[in-house]
Amino acid sequence: MSSILVVALNQRGQSNPQTWELLGAGRALADASKQPLLAVLIGATAQQAQELVERGADRVLWTGHPTLQNFVNELYAQIVLETAQKEKPSHILLPSNVMGRSLAGRLAVKLEAGLATDVSRLDGGHAERNHYNGNLKAAVEFSSPIRVLTLQPMAFAPALRHSGRSGKIEELSFSPASTRAEFVSFQAEEAGEIDLGAAEGIVTGGRGVGGADGFKLLREFAHTLGAALGATRAAVDSGWIPYRHQVGLTGRTVSPKLYIACGASGQIQHMAGMSGSANIVAINTDAGCPMMQQATIAVVGDLFQLIPSIITEIKKRKGAL
Repeated sequence: MSSILVVALNQRGQSNPQTWELLGAGRALADASKQPLLAVLIGATAQQAQELVERGADRVLWTGHPTLQNFVNELYAQIVLETAQKEKPSHILLPSNVMGRSLAGRLAVKLEAGLATDVSRLDGGHAERNHYNGNLKAAVEFSSPIRVLTLQPMAFAPALRHSGRSGKIEELSFSPASTRAEFVSFQAEEAGEIDLGAAEGIVTGGRGVGGADGFKLLREFAHTLGAALGATRAAVDSGWIPYRHQVGLTGRTVSPKLYIACGASGQIQHMAGMSGSANIVAINTDAGCPMMQQATIAVVGDLFQLIPSIITEIKKRKGAL
């Protein structure tokens, strides 16, 4: 019997919050197609596997092999391929992050499967993707028996945890094959940084921030709000902030509840990467720029005058002043 397969990708032993969204989407798809929901959990523990069961998985196959504590595409793909060849899933669901997209391409080629990335909606054998700032929705139809999909962050409701829910948990045996790549090092985020893909709030700076010093103010603003810090491609290309903060088609696609764009004009590739935001606040001196036209709330003004006052007011309301 085929199944729906969710690929749960841990990083250095830590669960990825988007896994809960994959389980939510997978559970709905499994119920609709009357298939079991299977999860393969990489670089984890039996305790973490139990949480996947409590969030909707019927079976969890997990491995905590030492070679899988850090992401190496070929080794992670080996685990998923071996599972897929044995279990014959109809769908393989992965997160739309660097690891998920990297794996999806390799899996699709090896399994001769159909591939769709950044999927915002699933409906049986069809998938839906947003294009051109959400103005065009593309329906993807598959003719292959296996479909590999990466799901857009925050496009699907996360699976709730039901303590005591039962399911099968099996530890996988893994013999790593030789690879042409090796993990070299990991550079941690700065203290207090929130990952863009999991953030419910994002403060993003564009060319109007003026330089690296301007991002110091935005970082303080983001930390005060408990939000992640983002940037446009122009700001990243100028060397003001590292690439990991870039939002857009060539960076991260995000769908937070609140997106605050500071000094960002709203270039097409950037708008396409954040168009799924529930509420957009734009702060800019140019009232006619695309971002201000797209915004839920548009504030015309100098961000260097407005944001310090906003930070002070937030701290007062939190009792921090």
